[in-house]
Amino acid sequence: MSFPLPSSDIESQEAEPQILDLGAGVRADRLDKVLAQLLPQHSRSRLQGWIERGNVLVNGKSATVRQVVGPGDQLTVWEEPAPESLAFVPEPIDFPVAAESDDWIVIDKPVGLVVHPGAGNWHGTLLNGLLYRYPELAQVPRAGIVHRLDKDTSGLMVVARTITAQTALVRQLQARTVGRRYVALVSGHLRRGGTIDRPIGRDPRVPVRMSVERPIAAKPAITHFEPMRRGRAHSGMPVTEVECRLETGRTHQIRVHLSSLGHPLLADTLYGGKAIEHATRQMLHAARLQFDDPAGAGPQVFHAPLPEDMLKVSDGIEWEEPEACPEEDDELP
Repeated sequence: MSFPLPSSDIESQEAEPQILDLGAGVRADRLDKVLAQLLPQHSRSRLQGWIERGNVLVNGKSATVRQVVGPGDQLTVWEEPAPESLAFVPEPIDFPVAAESDDWIVIDKPVGLVVHPGAGNWHGTLLNGLLYRYPELAQVPRAGIVHRLDKDTSGLMVVARTITAQTALVRQLQARTVGRRYVALVSGHLRRGGTIDRPIGRDPRVPVRMSVERPIAAKPAITHFEPMRRGRAHSGMPVTEVECRLETGRTHQIRVHLSSLGHPLLADTLYGGKAIEHATRQMLHAARLQFDDPAGAGPQVFHAPLPEDMLKVSDGIEWEEPEACPEEDDELP
C-alpha cells in the first residue's frame, strides 16, 4: 500500500513512518486519544499538532484530530523531533561582532534577535548563529553565552569561547565587577539620579511580567541611574534620556525598576510605556560593556552607538539643552 507524503513544510522528520495496525484490543475513539495510548512518550498536544500538519494518515488518507478510529484501521505516523531537541543546532543567523579574542566574543546584538532557545523560539536565536559561525562553541555550555539581553533590547554582550573563560566571566558577574551601562528613553522628567535597590520576581497577577510589588521568588536587584538630558516629544510628552548601570542582572531589571519610579521606558507596553513615533520596542540599549580579560590582558571596554530606531526617536525630541554626557572613567565598571 502506498501513502502520500505529509506536508512538505515539515523540515525534520523520521525517514520512515511508523505503521500502526489497530487490533481487536483497541477501543474505538478519537484519533488523538488512540495515538496518545499507542505513543505514550509523546504529549497529546504534540500528537494533535502532528495530525493537524498532515503527519498522521488513517488508511492512507489525511485525518483530523476528532476522527474516530478503531480495530481494523491502519495509522501511518511521521514523527517530528521535539522542538527542544533541535534547539542547539547551527543556523546561519546574522549578527554583528564588535570584537573578539581567543577567549571571548563581544556581540552588538540587534533588536529582535532572541539570545537563547526557549518556548516559542526554538530556532533562529543568537545561540544557533554562534554555533554556525564558531563551531568550537559546541564544546562550551550554552554555546558560551554568559548573560542575556531581552529580544527587543539592543547592544553589547559577551560570549565565552572556552569553558575556562566562561567560568571566569560568570564569576565576574557574580562578584558584580562586570560593567554594564545602558541608555534608556523614559516618559516623564527625571530630575536627579539615584539607586533603586528593590528585589525582582514574577508578577503574581501577570506571569509574563516581572515585578517589585509582592513578587514571586524575588531576587536582589540593584540599578544605578542618572538623567542625561530632558526634552519633549512633538506631542508635548516629557521625555528623559537616562543612563543606567547594573549591579545585578535580573530579567527585565531596568524596565521594571524605572517603571516602579513612574518613568517606564518609551514604547514598553508590558510595563506601561507610552507610544512614540518611530518606536516599535522598548527604548533600551546596552551601550557600554567592561570586563577583565580571562587571559590576563586587563580591563576590556567596549562602546556601541545607539541603533537607528533609537536615533530616530531621539532626533524627534526637542531636548532642553544639548548637554554632552558626563565623561566616563574607563577604569570603573
